[in-house]
Amino acid sequence: MSADRIGLPSQLFITNGKNFNLSSISTNDKLGRQKAASRTRIRDCVDRMRILQQRLAAYATHGILVVLQGMDAAGKDGAIRHAFSGLNPQGVHVKSFKAPWGEEKLHDDLWRIHKAVPARGEIGIFNRSHYEDVLVERVHPDMVRARGLDPDQPHFWDNRLADLRGFETYLRHQNILVLKIFLHESREKQRQRLLRRLEMPEKRWKFSASDLKEREFWPHYSAAYEEAIRATATPEAPWIVVPADHKWLARVLVAETLLATLEGLHLKEPDEKLSDTLKSAQDALLAEAPSKTDKPSKK
Repeated sequence: MSADRIGLPSQLFITNGKNFNLSSISTNDKLGRQKAASRTRIRDCVDRMRILQQRLAAYATHGILVVLQGMDAAGKDGAIRHAFSGLNPQGVHVKSFKAPWGEEKLHDDLWRIHKAVPARGEIGIFNRSHYEDVLVERVHPDMVRARGLDPDQPHFWDNRLADLRGFETYLRHQNILVLKIFLHESREKQRQRLLRRLEMPEKRWKFSASDLKEREFWPHYSAAYEEAIRATATPEAPWIVVPADHKWLARVLVAETLLATLEGLHLKEPDEKLSDTLKSAQDALLAEAPSKTDKPSKK
C-alpha cells in the first residue's frame, strides 16, 4: 500500500517518522475533495470491499488490523459506522480499549491486545488501542506507577515504543496487516463537537466530565502522539494521518485505506482448477434424482 494508491499526499502517509511534525499537518485540509461526492464514494468503496472481504475469508491467508486513534470527539465511532457497516459482520470485529482493570492489570501491556488481534481471514478494528499505553499513560504517569512500574526509569518510554514497533513487526510476519490511522482534529473543532454533544439530547450520553479535564492536557497529548508516530511508523506498519475537522472526509479516507489494503492483497477469484472442482460437485448434485421416498408426502 502506498500514499498514491489511497490518493493521499505523501506527508500524510508516514513510513519513516524521523522528521515527523504533527503541527505542520493541517486538520482542516479537504485534499481537493467534495462533500457532495463523499456518500457515493463510501458506498462504492464498501460495495467493492464486500466482494474482497469474501475472498479474504475464503483464502484465510491474511488478516487486517485497523487501528483508529484520535483525541476525544475526533470521529472514530462515525468512521467505523460509515466505512465498515456494509461488510459481513461475521468477519469484522470491533474492540475498544479503556484503562486496564482487574485481570488485565496483572498481565503485560500487550496481553489483552494480542487476544483481540483478528484471525487470518478477518478484519479487526481497534477503537483506541495498544497506543493508549504510550499516550494516556504518558500524560498521566501515575497510572503506570499504580501498576508497580517506574515511568521515570531511563528509556522507559523509548522501550515501550520499541515494544509496540516489535509487536507490529511480529504481526506482519504472521500475515496480519496493521493499518494505523490517526484522526487529526483541531482543539477548536473538538470544542465545537463537545458543545454539540451537550446541546443535543441524543448525543449527551457521549459526553463525560473527563472530556473537559483531558482538554487541559491537549499539548501533552499532541506531543505524545507526535513521538509515538515518529517511533513506530514503518513501511510494514505505516501511520496515515487524516485531517479530521471534516468528518465526511475522514470517513472517506478510512474506507479508501481499507479498500486499498484489500486490493493490494490481489485476492483473485478461484483458479481454473478449483472452478472445475466446483463444477464437478454441481454436476454430481444435479445428477442425483430424488427418489419417491425423498419426496414430501401430501396431506
